[in-house]
Amino acid sequence: MLIFGIHVYYRTISLGTFHCPKCGGDRPYRHRSGRRWFHLFFIPLIPLGHVGQYVQCGVCRTKYAPQALAQPTMAQMQAALPAGMRAAAITMLVAGDSGGHAARAKVIDTVRGAGMTGYDDSAVDSDIQAVHTPGTDFPARVGALAAQLAGPAKEWFLAEIVRVGLADGALSDSERQAAEEVAAQLGMTRAQAIGVIALTEQGASSAG
Repeated sequence: MLIFGIHVYYRTISLGTFHCPKCGGDRPYRHRSGRRWFHLFFIPLIPLGHVGQYVQCGVCRTKYAPQALAQPTMAQMQAALPAGMRAAAITMLVAGDSGGHAARAKVIDTVRGAGMTGYDDSAVDSDIQAVHTPGTDFPARVGALAAQLAGPAKEWFLAEIVRVGLADGALSDSERQAAEEVAAQLGMTRAQAIGVIALTEQGASSAG
């Protein structure tokens, strides 16, 4: 009987929910790390080198590289659109006349349309205050959404934000700058941003 040798032992280092590519939805996972140990009588005694990590789906049991945890879950994706829209719309509102009735109403309609149905005027006031608070995560909310949007969706998103600025008249220089900042957070080039802004302005003029 072999009473000593080297064996790989795995331990669970985290549990959570991730998007399983095989299942096609959010599933529980175990994140495990392996290490070689010298054992005697099957008792691990001396730790040796690490042998890697893997993430295992708790339903289908498929194993993935740890990078699988970087894929957003369905719940995260569903939350990202209203959060990103809210942050960007308030950024545009503050760049213009934050007290303007038409612009505030447009912000509320835009955020509700993105899925936050309970958003109201008091929430607008709270968000305006948050924008002026150091360390706000508003830009990060737009950036988190950007990874989930394809090119046309990013253009649609930016156009929605530009319409907030247009609700109370032509874009001011500060509103135009805010639109370009949102576009940069979405990962769009300045040329793309200028094109979307111009088209949205033309559409607003034609509708008027």
